[in-house]
Amino acid sequence: MKKNILLSLLIIVLSASIFTGCESKEANSNTITIGVSPVPHREIIDCIKEDLESEGINVEIVEFTDYIKPNLSLAEGELDANFFQHEPYMKEFATEHKIDIVSLGKIHIEPLGLYSSKHKSIDELSEGSIIAIPNDPTNGGRALILLEKYNLIKLKEGAGLSATEKDIEENPKNLVIKPLEAAQLPRILNDVDGAVINGNFALEAGLVPTKDALILEDKDSPYANIIAVRKGEENGEKLLKLLKALQSDKVKDFIEEKYNGGVIPAF
Repeated sequence: MKKNILLSLLIIVLSASIFTGCESKEANSNTITIGVSPVPHREIIDCIKEDLESEGINVEIVEFTDYIKPNLSLAEGELDANFFQHEPYMKEFATEHKIDIVSLGKIHIEPLGLYSSKHKSIDELSEGSIIAIPNDPTNGGRALILLEKYNLIKLKEGAGLSATEKDIEENPKNLVIKPLEAAQLPRILNDVDGAVINGNFALEAGLVPTKDALILEDKDSPYANIIAVRKGEENGEKLLKLLKALQSDKVKDFIEEKYNGGVIPAF
């Protein structure tokens, strides 16, 4: 008799555990966990969060302030997607760290710009001026390409996006190029003659790219910020709904009204 009672209790407990496990799995299937930079990525996701929730998709947002952890967290399954980077950076990072992540789609461009608290134009840059640039490979190369476009330096032929200060072939003003972590650049403006700053960090620092930048990438920039996901999951229903919401007229209007040209829709 006791054995039968114990057996019945065990069956009830196991059944409850199985049911709870299935319920949890089902709940998780309706949740998107996305890693973002605070500005403008978090703000853009917040813009469409309620729209996704109305379709039964819960959105969990995880903020990052660096360019390393969001991709590693995505590859390790801690995130379903991330939103902070352009595709050239993602591809370079994926190759270097041997992870399989891909672009789900383009959302916006954050024009890279040269900012200064000491000078009002690039003509004021003197011999030996110190220019800080991002120290991550693709954004560093992108910064040098911007400086080259405005004839401040000339790079070796074929240097491309992987260019470093060692690829500078001509430097008329003998500019001192100082690579630093991208997030630090707005904070050191008073210590250098200029800094090439990513759009999101410029916005976080209260800079208005179209007003404050001495030189700025234009709308033809190929460095659109993307939604990144694990390879093979690009056609997941909830991820496609996320992309559709982000590439909507609502988001386009939000970007154009809020950022005054500091962020540009890429769809």
